[in-house]
Amino acid sequence: MPLDPEPAPSDDDATAGPWPPTAPREARVRAGAAELAVDLRGGALRRLLVGDWDVLDGYPAGTVPAGRRGGVLVPWPNRLRGGQWSWRGEDLQLEVVGPAAPNAVHGLLTAQPWTVLTQRDDAVSVGTVLEPRSGYPFRLAVALDHTLAPDRLTVTVRVRNAGDGEAPFGVGMHPYLHVGALEEGGLADAELTVPARRALDVEEGLPTGSSRPFDGAVGRIGDRQLDDPLTDLVRDDDGWARVRLRGPAGELELAVDRSWPWLQVYSGDTLPAGQRRRSLAVEPMTCPPNALADGVDLVVLPAGGTWSGTWTLRWTPAAP
Repeated sequence: MPLDPEPAPSDDDATAGPWPPTAPREARVRAGAAELAVDLRGGALRRLLVGDWDVLDGYPAGTVPAGRRGGVLVPWPNRLRGGQWSWRGEDLQLEVVGPAAPNAVHGLLTAQPWTVLTQRDDAVSVGTVLEPRSGYPFRLAVALDHTLAPDRLTVTVRVRNAGDGEAPFGVGMHPYLHVGALEEGGLADAELTVPARRALDVEEGLPTGSSRPFDGAVGRIGDRQLDDPLTDLVRDDDGWARVRLRGPAGELELAVDRSWPWLQVYSGDTLPAGQRRRSLAVEPMTCPPNALADGVDLVVLPAGGTWSGTWTLRWTPAAP
């Protein structure tokens, strides 16, 4: 069951000048039975197929996915209250979703074009430049390095401050882990372990100012609704924290290095009808919601400075 066929290029109108390409563009790599498609609009992980198992709950080429599936969340993950924040005494205003949801959400890269930096059969690096704009007057070069093996995907996010002064930012990614639910609500039968000891209290996705202990031994998800920013991660001796999700298709392990002190776990209850609770978003994050305004765990780079963080996804198919 291979990935979708490559889209055919659009024809130019012979009676006029050329048009820019409009066909969906993506980069693809393969290792053994694993195939990965990286969307060059937004840099998202569009699809990860292992044999006939869609390990990530992705989206069709050329479409706008609900829930930021596979998205790259820079220069902030999650929500920013009212899109308002300040830096070095300057008040800044970012665009918000709309009157019904007056917050800035998940960064500025969702529709941005990316280019392939390097590629081989089992690895690809893609990159883009986030130019200064109203509400975010900083310039960042962003690159993602993907390495695929028959049993795992390794993703490294790199950020360089390409501006003249300090640049504050946060980073997140938004994969939806799929362990075999065939219909809406099927996530109930999955079993989950999260290596976190504290959850941020939120209201409509934004911090209330308090937190609470979190028991990561969730077990069978059942009807439990999850949409929690989690921290105080439990790390193994190698410094990595590991989330495990098991279902009919097999087991997934998402692991993060020390560059990611936060995880968001979301069971998809507010997605469009037909997509709810069929997969689990497990989001590596450098900071919690509203971090640009609150300053919690923001990364601040001097001009020319760099940051990087790595996470991995390992799969073990269920026994036949």
